[in-house]
Amino acid sequence: MKSVPVWLWYTALRILLFAVPLAVLLAVGANPWISTVVAALFGLSASLLFLRRPRESMSSDLYAARHRETPVVRDDDEVEDAAVDRASTERTERTAE
Repeated sequence: MKSVPVWLWYTALRILLFAVPLAVLLAVGANPWISTVVAALFGLSASLLFLRRPRESMSSDLYAARHRETPVVRDDDEVEDAAVDRASTERTERTAE
């Protein structure tokens, strides 16, 4: 079975770190604007303190994806490149005539 991607796990935890305090504050009857600000500050602080490992893992995955040795080439990319090259060749031939 394939494990859950790090970005999905990290995003879910960040949402929970915001939603749970917000729900508690709203259930207590606090002002919705103040509850939202306090929940956002709590979620940011808690994620910086407790989610260091998933954040670093996600950032290293993003860095690796952006700095590959060879770019990923898909079949449709090759077809599109060939169509663009063919169109530019036809345009060049028409202007030369």
